Amino acid sequence: MKKTLLLSVVASTMIMAGGDIAPVEPVVEAPAAASAWEFSGNAVVYYQTQDNNVSDVFDQESSSAQAGIELRATNSDVFAGIGAGVAVNGLTTLNLENFMVSDVMHGTGNGDIDDMTDGGWISEAYLTYGFGNTSLKAGRQTLPKALSPFAYSENWNVFKNTYDAVLAVNTDISNTTLVYAYVYGANQNGYGVANNITDFNSVNGNDGVHMLTIQNKSIDGLTLTGTWYYGQEFITTDDLNILWGDAKFAVAGVNVALQGGQITHDAMANEPTAFGAMAGYDFGMINASVAYSTVDEDSGVTGVGGPAGVFNIGGQQTPLYTQMIINEGAIASDNDTWVVRADMDALGGNFAAAYGMTSDNSAASLDYNEFDLTYATNVFENVNVAASYVNMDSDANPDAENLVRFVARYNF
Repeated sequence: MKKTLLLSVVASTMIMAGGDIAPVEPVVEAPAAASAWEFSGNAVVYYQTQDNNVSDVFDQESSSAQAGIELRATNSDVFAGIGAGVAVNGLTTLNLENFMVSDVMHGTGNGDIDDMTDGGWISEAYLTYGFGNTSLKAGRQTLPKALSPFAYSENWNVFKNTYDAVLAVNTDISNTTLVYAYVYGANQNGYGVANNITDFNSVNGNDGVHMLTIQNKSIDGLTLTGTWYYGQEFITTDDLNILWGDAKFAVAGVNVALQGGQITHDAMANEPTAFGAMAGYDFGMINASVAYSTVDEDSGVTGVGGPAGVFNIGGQQTPLYTQMIINEGAIASDNDTWVVRADMDALGGNFAAAYGMTSDNSAASLDYNEFDLTYATNVFENVNVAASYVNMDSDANPDAENLVRFVARYNF
């Protein structure tokens, strides 16, 4: 399911927390007195196992594991109002490949687990500056899905993928955020030894990709977001254009959302369009929702090497409301999908369940169903533990498959 790098960028004033992405209005303040560096980070232990036609759940042949640490330093005013941030990441298998697992979550080398038990990279390195109602951020950074739906930093793996970009955020217009970005590099947040997260590749050669996003919140409870990507002579001599829109409305426990857009490129025999809708309600003890998405047939762009339907370049998952734990391969192109979700707080944590049904509209007609069950809790103040179970039933496989995932994360 590896996808070739593509695009994007996003406002530096957006944050990601616990899998949900919440837009935060940028705040640009007058330069203050020089501030000190702030240090933080997180340590992670990650284990995943999945059965198949050859091995069972918890067998060494079907299991992956990794431990990692991320160290971060930021300073909002290093000199004359110029800020800076840097993050370094390290990974190790803890020698579990010798008896417990046969793969890793993040690749860090040449694709052979015996030669890549440890690895590290600089995941973020950027400068910031603000003037008036405009803020600038240049360098390697995380990008959120809220304003960059086709290239965002995913948090399902040990660490997030990041992007090399220059961006500008402006809030001169009341209740409106304008974002322009130029993206020129990215790494790959794939699964397994074949996906080297330490390797940053150029995006569209020397041309890069431009992005413009406009987000408006003039009406209480309503957030409107529109995004345009442009890649000059992308892969071929033809230009790439992506238009995507998203509208979310929330009031009195009711949540309604619509999304949709189109990818255009002359090398595509079919230029895909996508549409999604979601409706949910907070019943008090239980939050419940239902989502629907449909994506047209797509033949891909020659040289891209992956589905050019609705996807996230640099990562694995799509921006669709029907995205589940591992169903991105089924929902990215030529399908109709329904997903029902519910979650509740219980036993000191949160239980979440989801069931999705995907009808494959291609000639292969390989329908796909998935059931997800997750429990997450804070064991200590800064330690979060999550356990997930996934059952997937695809017409492409003779039997249903199961996945079990455990993640422990310590934030400091």
